[in-house]
Amino acid sequence: MTTTLLDGKIASEAFKNEIAAKVTKLKEQGKRAPHLAAILVGTDGASETYVASKERSCVQVGFNSTLLRFPETLTENELLLEIEKINNNNEIDGLIVQLPLPKHIDEEKITDAILPSKDVDGFHTYNAGQLSKGMDTFIPATPFGIVKLLKYYNIETKGKNVVVIGRSMIVGRPMSILLSSSNSDYGNATVTLAHRYTKNLEGFTKNADIVVVAVGIPFFLKKEMVKEGAVVIDVGITRVEDKTKKRGFRLAGDVDFENVKEVASYITPVPGGVGLMTILGLLENTLQAYQTKHG
Repeated sequence: MTTTLLDGKIASEAFKNEIAAKVTKLKEQGKRAPHLAAILVGTDGASETYVASKERSCVQVGFNSTLLRFPETLTENELLLEIEKINNNNEIDGLIVQLPLPKHIDEEKITDAILPSKDVDGFHTYNAGQLSKGMDTFIPATPFGIVKLLKYYNIETKGKNVVVIGRSMIVGRPMSILLSSSNSDYGNATVTLAHRYTKNLEGFTKNADIVVVAVGIPFFLKKEMVKEGAVVIDVGITRVEDKTKKRGFRLAGDVDFENVKEVASYITPVPGGVGLMTILGLLENTLQAYQTKHG
């Protein structure tokens, strides 16, 4: 079978160009650019990489960008005060607090402290509720990026059987809501929400036209679990030991890529797939926050 890579770089660049054109038009009208702020607590390697990529993308599309760095010893109350400052800053349209946070900080309390109108990660309880009711809101960045990727490659979801493996509020649950919604761009699928403990998981995935995997376990989805011609979306990214690499590791997804690509019609690479689209989702949400405020 001829397998097509769902290239996140190509797709995200195309959508970024559209955003950049809109920002250029705003500036020509004498308006300020959208402004995204990020808070990073500690020195987690993956978080550092993501935030750096976010900053580069903001520059690329013409956004203003602010990064606030704090040591891991920052207290929960101190972090809440920083969030309040940004909530009250009318020059900032969107705010993300990079996860994971140190264990002494309650992540749910922090995400719910962000104004829903600035919650461009889409994690606030209010925005999650809006999404579940099919109302206009910020879509969590990774699911948003995935549906944009499907749209770019003209992958039909209407009437398709989809299995989403993973039930987090960041990826799995919102992904299942989007794909089963009545949205003509990416919905109208019949969705099964599964997880690593689902009995006879292969029985579900073998009947799926589209499989989305977000469990954080390298090589979890095997070739024998995928039917011929299925579309496979790999959300996972984990460092696995590889002594042939200078750094001593390589990045692996939740899909056994080399074998699954033999049967899939479309598949995302890791890296270079969903991760780049996640940042695009964040940019789209920031532009939406700006437009909602300014019309």
